[in-house]
Amino acid sequence: MNELITPAAAAELIRAGRALALAGPESALRQLPAGNWVGGTIPYFMAAGGGTVVEDGALLFATDLTGLGEVRVASYAAHELASITAATADNGVALTILPAGSDTHRRFAQEAASYPEAFLKPTVGWIAGVHLNDLGRVTPKVFDGHDASAHEDRAVVAHIGLPPDRLADLEIVNIFEPGDGPVLRFEQTGFQVGECEIGGQRRRLSDWLAEQGLDHGRLPLVGDFAGAHVNVSFQSVDAAAGTVQLYAPVFSGVDYHVARPVPDYAQAFRERLAALSPDGLVMSCNCILNFVFGELQGKSIGGLQGPVTFGEIAYQLLNQTLVVLRVR
Repeated sequence: MNELITPAAAAELIRAGRALALAGPESALRQLPAGNWVGGTIPYFMAAGGGTVVEDGALLFATDLTGLGEVRVASYAAHELASITAATADNGVALTILPAGSDTHRRFAQEAASYPEAFLKPTVGWIAGVHLNDLGRVTPKVFDGHDASAHEDRAVVAHIGLPPDRLADLEIVNIFEPGDGPVLRFEQTGFQVGECEIGGQRRRLSDWLAEQGLDHGRLPLVGDFAGAHVNVSFQSVDAAAGTVQLYAPVFSGVDYHVARPVPDYAQAFRERLAALSPDGLVMSCNCILNFVFGELQGKSIGGLQGPVTFGEIAYQLLNQTLVVLRVR
């Protein structure tokens, strides 16, 4: 199951003992009983009819994990995040949801790649958010179904232990490629940038973005991690303060370029997804910035359904990326 359902239908599944991953408005998640589930707040989805916004608590998105293997729900404080992989079965996966803007979110973003066995026991999931009209007024939350409790600064995890004949496969679909502009390098790892090295010269990133007409924030930075492209999206550019806020951290020692423009997001995703096998789909999530900048409301991107989130997780935090979990 990967679809929008009513809170009443979700509650019935929970009472029947199903293991679920749920996404929806806070008002919908608060209607649910305790059980074997995890959830996070978000009102944006890629659904059967295309991009959808749920304006009230009438619907939430449900992914049924029951048939995959043993599913155990847990939650972790920010200082406990390194324990997630240790608590995951050797042949398992940790479906993880973090609340946007929390210390848990920030620490995971900066530290996840260094956790023990981080790339042997995959962590996959997303960052909970809110309606864009509610930014600054409403706090993103995650839900620990064990007692149906809501949290603003914890990680909730569905630890999925797979049988020996099955294997988790994470797919990262990134429609962005590095552009032809100068290399950007950063002295410190973090979510905020003042000065950095641009084409070998040290200067304020905010000034350079404004000069290049890139302060709109539509194009992410693309980092080169040993040949793998990892996006970092712009949250805001404060010209007066000379600072740039990011949705994910930049890392020292990594070369970044501003991404090449993508003229049609929906078509780019359809082309990329057409090359992927449809077998074994468990869940997928896409980024709110792709939803907004790509004008994906009402558009289909190739049949994948799932939440549209404030960040994606595939081993580590990602931005402006589509993540797919399959179990084969």
